[in-house]
Amino acid sequence: MKSVHADQRHLGDFTTDARVLVIAAIAVVVGTIALGAGVILMDLIKLTTNVAYFGRFTLADLSLGDTPLGWLAMFVPVIGALIIGLMARYGSDKIRGHGIPEALEAIMLGRSRLDVKVAILKPLSSAISIGTGGPFGAEGPIIMTGGAIGSLIAQALPVTDSERKTLLVAGAAAGMTTVFGTPIAAIMLAVELLLFEWTPRSFIPVAVASIIAEVERTALHLPSPLFAFHGGMESSFAGLGGWILIGIAGGLLSGLLTQIVYACEDAFLKLPIHWMWWPAIGGVVVGIGGLIEPNALGVGYDNIAHMLEGNVVTKVAILLLVVKAIIWSVALGSGTSGGVLAPLLIIGGAMGIAVAGFLPEASPGFWALLAMAATMGGTMRAPLTATFFAVELTGNTHVLVPLITACSAAHVVTVLLMKRSILTEKIARRGLHLTREYRVDPFALTRVSQVMTTNVETVPETMTLHGAAAHLTSPETRHPSFPVVNAQGHVLGIIDPPGILRWRRSGVHRNTTLGELLAGARNTLAYPDEYLESLADKLQTANVSHLPVVSRDDNRLIGYIGWKDIMRVRTRTRSEDQDRARFFRFRGSRQQ
Repeated sequence: MKSVHADQRHLGDFTTDARVLVIAAIAVVVGTIALGAGVILMDLIKLTTNVAYFGRFTLADLSLGDTPLGWLAMFVPVIGALIIGLMARYGSDKIRGHGIPEALEAIMLGRSRLDVKVAILKPLSSAISIGTGGPFGAEGPIIMTGGAIGSLIAQALPVTDSERKTLLVAGAAAGMTTVFGTPIAAIMLAVELLLFEWTPRSFIPVAVASIIAEVERTALHLPSPLFAFHGGMESSFAGLGGWILIGIAGGLLSGLLTQIVYACEDAFLKLPIHWMWWPAIGGVVVGIGGLIEPNALGVGYDNIAHMLEGNVVTKVAILLLVVKAIIWSVALGSGTSGGVLAPLLIIGGAMGIAVAGFLPEASPGFWALLAMAATMGGTMRAPLTATFFAVELTGNTHVLVPLITACSAAHVVTVLLMKRSILTEKIARRGLHLTREYRVDPFALTRVSQVMTTNVETVPETMTLHGAAAHLTSPETRHPSFPVVNAQGHVLGIIDPPGILRWRRSGVHRNTTLGELLAGARNTLAYPDEYLESLADKLQTANVSHLPVVSRDDNRLIGYIGWKDIMRVRTRTRSEDQDRARFFRFRGSRQQ
């Protein structure tokens, strides 16, 4: 068995160290505070709704359809939207929108730093928006608020940018757990959408924050599961076809909703008025929609419960689908503050009820549930999050396979039809590119010996400074630098034009040998069994473009490596994705 060299003893499956325990401990605090913020936000929404529509200062669950305002209720969303516009202009414009793109932008560009204004104004503006009839969910705002709490706590502590990002995401995951009681889905959302990595150093603190939020919300007797569902469907080929079809329908609906939202946003951009007034215009559309279908207003959690219970008929579902989709798209495009998860569940569920008659027979609410998850997963490009979200939301593990089938089908549709999701499109419109394909770094898997040049041209230590200058400037010379070796093949250093010029300018005699010039020099060397990840750090630290590769046993030169060799790994990775080859041929097949 080969011995493990000292510089390779740190290598393992992961690079995480005991520091993760410190960040996990901080995540406990973040999760607890995010939970408190989530509870306050949900109470604020109830209070605002009851004050705006009933004139009552109470936290009771009152139905918007029972408001005594009559047709005057259409002005409530307008007033709420006007307040949002003022808060965004004179407070912070980061409160506009549904929260997740703003969290993504903070992670990508802002070193995961969010300010106190966001932590205060985002939940307040969302409570006003949703409480006055805005067709949104509370999850987006609390994700942004929880993220701001995690970021603020991290900014008060000596942590790295990566650790600050982890704590921001931990707060966001705890916030989502608070609203829906779905800690696993919250962790998956962090992995699929927010972290941009899959490592223990980030996963563990996020999991800790989500779990502590779930335990604490249970201690507060918050409902879980939020929408209990006991139905299902036996596995069969006919059922499998239905699962796939409802997933495709969810994917197509996801694409349509995304197009409508950004078409509305483009329309608002063309208006010759300040963006502060856009939410009020969106509020007019919301108010009119509320007169047509009052159930389309607010978070609409009752709608989700009724759909899963099978208490919504096709005609009502179609009306809810159309009205909710329109007012949600217009309001979101106008820049009003609110989340996307609950609306997607309602719109998707209504679609599921509308097409259930064309699908195999199943228990009431089954197709609505699959359509909810598929629409959410397709629109957000987060199929695993949507799958676990639906399972935790209903407490029904028996529908896991149908859910992942539908969500995967929706994911295929949206990935092939759209370049970006409803969340990342907003990022792209701000001039940023975001990739969501997380892969292992090929530099961490490739050794120096796999890409180094083995046929190395060297110069002897007996060569003079004058001879070296002539050699480097000769038309026959094909390389910019050369290793200098002694008679035993040991590397003494490297010569290149800048080095020769420095020696000449310092007054070194032209007949001085390279061996004399390099005597006692500290050389940075590469080894054949080390990985390109550490080699790149060596090149950067030494500020050189090439390094000699020597044997660990006798320190003899065996190769030469530079940035060009390292970049071949990227070319090889690209060819693995693009080049097609067949390794087995059937007898009688033609040679190509």
